[in-house]
Amino acid sequence: MSTLSAALLVLADGRFPAGGHAHSGGAEAAVKAGRITDGASLESFCRGRLHTAGLTAAGLAAAAAAGLDPLGLDAAADARTPSPALRAAARRLGRQLTRAARAAWPSPDLDALAAARPRGAHQPVVLGLVARAAGLGPLAAAYAAAYEAVSGPATAVVRLLSLDPFEATAVLARLAPEMDDVAARAAEAALRAFDEGLDALPAGSAPLLDITAEQHAAWPVRLFAT
Repeated sequence: MSTLSAALLVLADGRFPAGGHAHSGGAEAAVKAGRITDGASLESFCRGRLHTAGLTAAGLAAAAAAGLDPLGLDAAADARTPSPALRAAARRLGRQLTRAARAAWPSPDLDALAAARPRGAHQPVVLGLVARAAGLGPLAAAYAAAYEAVSGPATAVVRLLSLDPFEATAVLARLAPEMDDVAARAAEAALRAFDEGLDALPAGSAPLLDITAEQHAAWPVRLFAT
């Protein structure tokens, strides 16, 4: 296995201390509303998330890994995140990822972004810069973002519903070809953005995720931050 592939495994590992374990990606609210009840409904939820929020995140990550201006990408991420609760969560996760990544892969680009965004930049933008610091390209960054988009909810539902972990893993395996497609589309859009501007990046909309994120943030008791 090459060093670059190993770096991607480290970055995508759920044990990487970037705070993602505290977030369900909207799954907690979906479980409470009865939209996720078993493996089949989890797969449907993850598929929808992958092709909307996941594609958008993958495009931003790929663009940052390709070398586009991270501050411009951070503004683009804001524009693509209408929910205040999700914007705040994305910046918290970005700040946590920055701290972990600066220890693992010291980088002037990460230092500069941390100075410019002391409260945190959007997590997908940071993810792309981290991938770049680790020697990974746009496609690898897109893969990491796409995998995060579905692995977080799948892991959360194991805890929320006591779902069989084998079943949750099978969901991720069945979605693997679609993750391939999303990562490829995101990386291609990132390269087009050099000539066409940031509007070339995906801007998938998931209104139900936005609405339920605001509702979830107001819950007095919850297991996950989002």
